[in-house]
Amino acid sequence: MGKAAGGRSSFWRLLESGAMDDSEDGAIAAQVWLARLLGARRVETAPLGNAFPTALAALAAEAMVRQRRLLVVTRDDQWLAAISNAVDLNLRPLCLVLPAAEPACRIALRATLSLLKSRLTRAGGDAEGPVWTDRREHMANLAPLWRNCLDWSQRDVDAEAWPGGLDTLFPVCIMPMSLALGMAMAPDWVVLVEADRLPAPLTGIEGAWPTAARILRLSAGEAEARQTPDARLIPAQAERTRQAELEILTQELSELELELATAQAEVAGFTRRYQTMIGARMSTLDTLRATLATRVAARDPDNPAARREADAATAHARQTCEENERLARFDLPDGLSADARPFAPTNDLKRLYRRLAQKIHPDRASDDNDRAWRHQLMAEANRAYRAGDEAALREILALWREGSPNNAAAPPDHDGFAAALARLKRRIAEIERELNKLFGSKLYELFTACNIARRVGRDLLEEMATRLDADIAGVRAQLATRPPS
Repeated sequence: MGKAAGGRSSFWRLLESGAMDDSEDGAIAAQVWLARLLGARRVETAPLGNAFPTALAALAAEAMVRQRRLLVVTRDDQWLAAISNAVDLNLRPLCLVLPAAEPACRIALRATLSLLKSRLTRAGGDAEGPVWTDRREHMANLAPLWRNCLDWSQRDVDAEAWPGGLDTLFPVCIMPMSLALGMAMAPDWVVLVEADRLPAPLTGIEGAWPTAARILRLSAGEAEARQTPDARLIPAQAERTRQAELEILTQELSELELELATAQAEVAGFTRRYQTMIGARMSTLDTLRATLATRVAARDPDNPAARREADAATAHARQTCEENERLARFDLPDGLSADARPFAPTNDLKRLYRRLAQKIHPDRASDDNDRAWRHQLMAEANRAYRAGDEAALREILALWREGSPNNAAAPPDHDGFAAALARLKRRIAEIERELNKLFGSKLYELFTACNIARRVGRDLLEEMATRLDADIAGVRAQLATRPPS
């Protein structure tokens, strides 16, 4: 990817300039493009414009709402991270964004599958709405393919091709032309980014997707010329490709870091709320039941069944109390409030955390000192995110800009690039394992059930607490009629 003075890539310049926010220019361009795709002509042309990542993200959202399968084809990997980063956070797991080169393509695919699996499992507020409802129904119809894809990802065998038809799991696919032309895809809409600079003839591109009802050719024109650095600053093609791949993989990793931090904070907050509302009541109820059973057995000492029931109730009460004490001592993640309020970060907070993770992630460190600096900032960012402290996240961003002597280091050479890919791949696998462990717990099953009930206006914990209060009152009434002998 082309670099500006000071070692900044064009992607990072776009990110820091704010052009990837929901700008007015991007919204206008998206509406123009949508009108062309909804028109009568199969092939239309429009200018690309400077805000095209934002516009493409808005168009992706429109395609999902309208239940159109969208394929966005780029010239190479250069703009993939910028486009992906502009997609709405809640819709990002539904977009398949793949670089052309191996092994980056497989790493990105595994990260996307993990992100989608997590979002479907979490069933939180960021996976609600008509688009997600439609996608769940679609995934249910493709259950064998979905299972095959997850199994393929878990095996992680480099020589094994990914399952055919994998792209059908995603309503939006974004990838370079060299990869898109090699896949048997059946999109409704095709958008060709920098179409006037694609090496393939127009007729060949059109023929590649015969099912496409509409093809939109976005012409770069003078826009790219204004964004292209001086020729003397353009690195070699290999360096450009490496940098683009690192950017898209770091973007994918930042999405997973955000997903993990959110899931951990959600379940930690739920655990505290569960202990406060349910755990303490269950401990009280089981202790009262054990006391009642013991009194009944004492009044009938010749009844072995009553004695066994009393012993069992006492053992169960002891177990319940120990579990409640464990939950009461639950070690909340740093920064998370100790009260019982659910963790509910805003989209602005999520975007800011993701932006920080992209910049400071330790797996992009150039040496040990740089890695230690990044680890420190990442730990602070996690604490600030869990605390919902946007100001603290911005302070960390300022520290990053001021502090690290290596944050503008040159892109890695071939060996450094291979090591960076290995670190990124390893961290993605670690996050996947952490998410699977989290989702496999019994408490998370209840958390998920509470989220599903919340969508129809029910609070399962409140309902459980009400029933437990009634049971407690009932046992106390029985104890009042059976005083100690």
